[in-house]
Amino acid sequence: MKNLNPIMISGKEVFPLIEGGKGINASDGKSCGAWAKENCVGTFSGVSPDFYDDNGNVIFEKYLNKDRPSRHKEMVEQSIKGCLAQAQIAHEVSGGEGRIHMNMLWELAGSQQILTGVLEKAKGLINGVTCGAGLPYNLGEIASKFGVYYYPIVSSARAFQVLWKRAYNRFMEYLGGVVYEDPWLAGGHNGLSNAEDPNSPQTPYNRLVELRRLMNSLGLEEKPIILAGGVWALEDWQDYIDNPDIGKIAFQFGTRPMITKESPISDAWKKLMLQVKKGDVILQKFSPTGFFSSAIKNSFLSRLMERKQGEVEFSNEATADKTEPLVIGAGKTVYVSVADLEKANNQINAGYSIVKETPDNTVVFLQPNEWSQMKEDRKNCVGCLSQCQFSSWSQTKGSTGRLPDPRSYCIHKTLYDVSHNGSIVDNLLFAGHQVYRFATDPLYRNGVPSVKELIERIKQGK
Repeated sequence: MKNLNPIMISGKEVFPLIEGGKGINASDGKSCGAWAKENCVGTFSGVSPDFYDDNGNVIFEKYLNKDRPSRHKEMVEQSIKGCLAQAQIAHEVSGGEGRIHMNMLWELAGSQQILTGVLEKAKGLINGVTCGAGLPYNLGEIASKFGVYYYPIVSSARAFQVLWKRAYNRFMEYLGGVVYEDPWLAGGHNGLSNAEDPNSPQTPYNRLVELRRLMNSLGLEEKPIILAGGVWALEDWQDYIDNPDIGKIAFQFGTRPMITKESPISDAWKKLMLQVKKGDVILQKFSPTGFFSSAIKNSFLSRLMERKQGEVEFSNEATADKTEPLVIGAGKTVYVSVADLEKANNQINAGYSIVKETPDNTVVFLQPNEWSQMKEDRKNCVGCLSQCQFSSWSQTKGSTGRLPDPRSYCIHKTLYDVSHNGSIVDNLLFAGHQVYRFATDPLYRNGVPSVKELIERIKQGK
């Protein structure tokens, strides 16, 4: 086992072990502070984080306005409050050790406004910002303005090159490093491009070497690459440590810290993750962001998969291969193939009697209660994404101009619910593809470890 030595991250020499930020309340100030206390890097999620009343009780999100633009404004205000609350908790728990990072989803509507609002008021509390899900061009400018290090999350050298040429070359001082998140192994949203096959994973090694060559050519030899996605034990990555072709490297752990005493997720969620088997995490494209994402297969994800499998192509007029009329919503008649008419009728007869059009000249079949819930979720949209396929919300235009997609779901609702003791069956459970290793990892045989115990185990390479 090669020794992993401290390196400079966000202005301080720390162990190059980093807690992944994850989504809504899957990492918070307590877990972040605990990682920092061990002279590592803790990360809290900046996406709808909790804030509290004077007695320390969570103030649950509440939206008083009836229109989406006003609810979006409320979301931004509450997010800033939550980030400041979690940053303060992390700072207190850390005791001034390590580094505290904030993770931001660039596709979050209002992400730049939230980030600016937080950094204006969090002086001395936040050392670095990681940001992915899209190309965060303005990240360097915003972070540098407040003297905070920034870490773009990319899945290829090409993506970083685009960011560098367009923006980051002007903000080199506070570029803390580059996070390479493997799109085939990471949990949550993944950065697969249209040119990459989701079913043909590439080795991270070659992609890291390509990224390092690019960084060296730009004068960024001393900036670390942070490897994320599929990182479980350092013994799996020995060829990456002290490797001149990769250079300075740190390791980000996303899934494994979810089962610690300090982790904010529910006990039921932790228990489920201990039972996940290899292959139970599915890489799919149901997210309303339009990105691929990885999640544990449960009833929620299974129903999305079934709906997609039942999808039928149609034409507005009869064609040579689409000859059969099918009545869909509001009495509209479209034309489908003979085989697809049988497929449609089988679903309708099985109780999936609501036929809804997608933006892609197809229809899917819903139970009446599913359609009622979908309408309710759209009515309650808070404008959480810059562009949402589920609700057709657009931060810049008010609407994407496309039909709402019934193959998707309200991501804010499901992630907020499951992170506040909601159902682990009927909500989305993001997870990385190494989650099955909980079941055989000796660290978890005697109960849930603390962050300190987990980090000690990681340092041993195990």
